[in-house]
Amino acid sequence: MKLGEYQTLYIEKKVDFGVYLTEQTGDEWRVLLPAKQVPKDAAPGDAIKVFLYKDSKDRLIATTNQPALTLGGLAALRVAETGKIGAFLDWGLEKDLFLPYKEMTTRLTPGDEVLVTLYIDKSRRLCASMKKLYHLMHTDSPYKEGDVVEGRVYEFGHDFGTFVAVDDKYSAMIPAHEDCSKLRIGDVIEAKVIRVKPDGKLDITLREKAYLQMDADAIKVMQVIEEFAGVLPFTDKASPQVIMRETGLSKNAFKRAVGRLYKERKIEITERAIRKVNS
Repeated sequence: MKLGEYQTLYIEKKVDFGVYLTEQTGDEWRVLLPAKQVPKDAAPGDAIKVFLYKDSKDRLIATTNQPALTLGGLAALRVAETGKIGAFLDWGLEKDLFLPYKEMTTRLTPGDEVLVTLYIDKSRRLCASMKKLYHLMHTDSPYKEGDVVEGRVYEFGHDFGTFVAVDDKYSAMIPAHEDCSKLRIGDVIEAKVIRVKPDGKLDITLREKAYLQMDADAIKVMQVIEEFAGVLPFTDKASPQVIMRETGLSKNAFKRAVGRLYKERKIEITERAIRKVNS
């Protein structure tokens, strides 16, 4: 059993509410794949690639849906809900991902989008963490000195500088002498590469703060929603082509604008649509 990872399992038997999967015949453990996710014409013995997590009742369950984050990986996830013990993040599955308070590096509100990794806690539950991301960053970026890049702030290193994940995965840093006092964890910035270090890490300098453009983009997105009679028939999970065609924005700019509108409680986001909230 590989909790938090993809693996190929085999159908042991079919039941009314799904199929039971095992790693191989005779295994003592089995996991349920709900009926709505069972491929048509699936039969005992068939192999299925699934992701394993725990449902709202803490039961192990399989899914053919693709979460935005797997064990030990990195992803920028939107905050769906916050509470006294932590936050819950939308990661593409029916159950939101729990981010414990002790694993948060800043105060969060619904609509924020932050970079996290996935780990298994002492109770064998999948949880998110905003900490210890530095060593998970990639150092094989395609960028060179002078390139303009987009990155997300994930940590303030004080004496070292401000740590940024370019494209949400490549290791980069804004030097400590540069004023980053107006930035906060989760902000997406535009910057210019000033140096590619021998180890592949990037030194960058602020070129333009993306949030300066967010207000205008948010107004534009709201106008598009109103043109669709208050219900946009897609979310920021749509393809970049669809988003560009309908809004004229890049997918990243669209996501930032939607996050701003959601945080301001001007919209609500469902699985397949974005709906204007009537005041």
